Amino acid sequence: MDQVMLVAPETVTGEVKQYRIRPWLNLFLGILLCVAIGSLIGYFYFQTSEKARMKKEFEVQTENWDKSKDELIRENKELQLEIDSLNEKVQILSETVNQKTMNEEQLTAILEKQSVPTGFPLSKSASMDMVTVGDPMCIFTASAGAMVVSTATGEVIAVNDDPEYVHNIWIDHGNGYITIYRNSGEVKVKQGEKVNAGNALFLISGDNGKLGYQMMQDGSYIDPMTVLEISG
Repeated sequence: MDQVMLVAPETVTGEVKQYRIRPWLNLFLGILLCVAIGSLIGYFYFQTSEKARMKKEFEVQTENWDKSKDELIRENKELQLEIDSLNEKVQILSETVNQKTMNEEQLTAILEKQSVPTGFPLSKSASMDMVTVGDPMCIFTASAGAMVVSTATGEVIAVNDDPEYVHNIWIDHGNGYITIYRNSGEVKVKQGEKVNAGNALFLISGDNGKLGYQMMQDGSYIDPMTVLEISG
């Protein structure tokens, strides 16, 4: 059934206008209104949900960023501790290497000094004469019981018969120096033997107190007194 809508009369003519509204139009308008209201409600709900979701995501990202920041700070501290530990180990190693190098240099210097024939060739005091003809030679006269000794570290390179002193011993000190000991006492070393300063070469008895001592440097005879360090 059609609905009638009355409109107030116009002031001039006094006529009342009537408009008929069909039911299907009312239904259509109602549906359209419901759809509009529903769409509006849905839109506001969507916007609210989207804002809540974005806020949640932001909070999660912020929380993750804070965790990442804390983790980076922790890892940085751990890394710094490792670096400090490594630096300490490097410092200790460097000091050890320097100490070892210094010790090796000191040891090398000591060994080099020990191989220079500066020592006295007898275990006891003795009188001395110099040979003035031929190759330089010191003639020592020692008392019985003294020993002829090596004046530095080295290697015995020869033990020979000597036409004047019965025996002679040659020691190469490995640095250009060779010392030669001439005596008639009992020989205490053999060729190829390593000796240190002070090692016995001959034992002097009552009738063999003479020692002929010579020195060579780089293949030439030199005066032993230029190298010997005699104290007392």
